[in-house]
Amino acid sequence: MLHGSTRRFRPSFLRMLLLFCGAVAGDIGHAAGSRGYFYVGGHYEQDRMVGQMFVQYDTPEKPTHRVPIIMIHGTDQTGTNFIETPDGRPGWMAYFATKGYPVFVVDQAGRARSGQFPDAYGKYARFDTKTDEKLFTAPEKYRLWPQAVLPTQWPSGPGVVGNPAFDQFMSSQAESLVDNVATEALNEQALLALLERVGPAVLLTHSQSGVFGWKIGNDRPDLVRAIVAVEPNGPPFYDPSFVGGSDWYKYGAKVERPWGITRLPLTFEPLATDPAQIGREEQSKPEGQEMVKCWLQTNPPRRLPSLAKIPIIIVTAEASFRATYDHCTSEFLEQAGVHNTHLRLAEKGIHGNEHMMMLEKNSDDIARVIADWIGNTVKAH
Repeated sequence: MLHGSTRRFRPSFLRMLLLFCGAVAGDIGHAAGSRGYFYVGGHYEQDRMVGQMFVQYDTPEKPTHRVPIIMIHGTDQTGTNFIETPDGRPGWMAYFATKGYPVFVVDQAGRARSGQFPDAYGKYARFDTKTDEKLFTAPEKYRLWPQAVLPTQWPSGPGVVGNPAFDQFMSSQAESLVDNVATEALNEQALLALLERVGPAVLLTHSQSGVFGWKIGNDRPDLVRAIVAVEPNGPPFYDPSFVGGSDWYKYGAKVERPWGITRLPLTFEPLATDPAQIGREEQSKPEGQEMVKCWLQTNPPRRLPSLAKIPIIIVTAEASFRATYDHCTSEFLEQAGVHNTHLRLAEKGIHGNEHMMMLEKNSDDIARVIADWIGNTVKAH
C-alpha cells in the first residue's frame, strides 16, 4: 500500500499510521494528528487494478469525536469539493477536523484520483458550462424553477464563465461514468471496504452519492452511525426536468430509481424481489406552489427496517433546484418507516444557497448546522 502525506514521517509515526490503515481498523487514535491518503478496495483485472478508491484523510491532533465522517461527492465532482472552496477558503474537511472529527474524503471509484479506465468501467461524460451554470451556480440567469431567483452566495457571484471562482470550479470537474447502476455498484463495494477499515462512521453524501448512502445503510447498518444527505439524488422513482414558465417542470417517462431512492435493490418488508412489486403513485397535488408533486409508494407501503436504525438528516438549500423536491425523498423514507429530519437551511436563517453549498461564501455556516446535528445525534459507541 502506497501512502502520501503532507508531513515528514518519523519512524514512530509511520508505525502508528500502518496500524491505523490496516491492523487496527477503526482505532482512530493511532493516527491522531496525521494527514495523508491511501487507497481501499480494488482487484486485478487483466493485469490492471480496478475498483479502487482514493481516500484523503485529516485526523485532528486532539480528537474529541471518535466517530469519523466520510465525505462523498456527486456527479462530475471530486473530493476537492470538501478540501477547499473555489475562492481559496478551507473547506468542510478542515472545518470538521478542527471540530475534533477524523475526516475521510474520497474520489468516487472509477473517477479522478481513483483512476478513470473506460475499458473496465464503460463510457464517460461531463456536463458543459451551461449545464453547470443552470443547475449549480447561476440559476437566476435561466429561471427554470421558482427558487432560482434567490441565489446570493456564490463567491464573487453570479457563478458564470469569467467569474474566477466559477472558472476554478469548472477546472475541477472530472468525467463521470454514464452507467448509473454500475456507478452505484462500484462505489458501494469501495465504500464498504473503507468502512471496514476505519470502522462505523457518519456518511456525508452530496447529490449523486446520496444513493450510495441509502444502499450502504440498507446493507450494513452496523457500519453507519448516521447519514447526512446533502441534497441527495432524487426524488423517488422519476427525475423531473425544469423548463421554466408556469408549468415549470415535467417528469420523464423512465423510472430512474426503480427501488424508490436507489437503482440497486433495497431490503423491504414485506420482501420485494422485483422493483415492479413496489407500487407507486403520484400525489394528486403538490404540497406547495414551489414544490413538485411527489411519487410515493401506494398504500400499504413497504418498510425499510435497516435504514430505520440509522439517524438521518436531509439538508436542502433555499435557491437550489432540490428545494422543489427533497421533501419527496424525506416523505418516501417516512412512509417506509425511516424517521428523518428534513432541514431546509432557510429555517436556520441561512439564505441564498444553491446546490454546491459547500463551495459558497457561507459554507462554514452550513457546516456548523450539520456539525450541531451530528454532535447532538451521534453516539460514540
